[in-house]
Amino acid sequence: MPVEADDAKYLAEAIRLAQEGASSNRGGPFGAIIVQDGKIIGKGNNGVTSTNDPTAHAEVTAIRHACKEIADFQLDGATIYSSCEPCPMCLAAIYWARIERVVYACTRDDAADIGFDDAHIYNELPLSNEERSIRIETMMRDEGLEAFKAWREKEDKVRY
Repeated sequence: MPVEADDAKYLAEAIRLAQEGASSNRGGPFGAIIVQDGKIIGKGNNGVTSTNDPTAHAEVTAIRHACKEIADFQLDGATIYSSCEPCPMCLAAIYWARIERVVYACTRDDAADIGFDDAHIYNELPLSNEERSIRIETMMRDEGLEAFKAWREKEDKVRY
């Protein structure tokens, strides 16, 4: 990945947020910022333990902040700077937000070394529902498809 002019400056801010969040006991040592058109539009640090929200990872928090800031659910052309390689949940959120680029400092192995190991999630992803460690079941598909049918026919839907 080519290094851009302000990458170090923005990544340093994400690392600062990680340190600040951890020292204040808001959550783990993770921080992220989102930059679009040369402007920081979103910031976040891990707030899992202080909010009792397992989805309050730094990247997700930064995405929520950025989307609110620009009043849009897509962050086209944006770059997310994270103090650590995004976990599978955060990476999925990054894709859903249409973020163009990810720059991070520490690796998932570095995170595992301090007790934040998400290898089990990566290992589960390619498995079928029957092979996963969490019991996953499907039922009432026909009833569920009614909402999909209504969406397909909806004239005024906002696509994403």
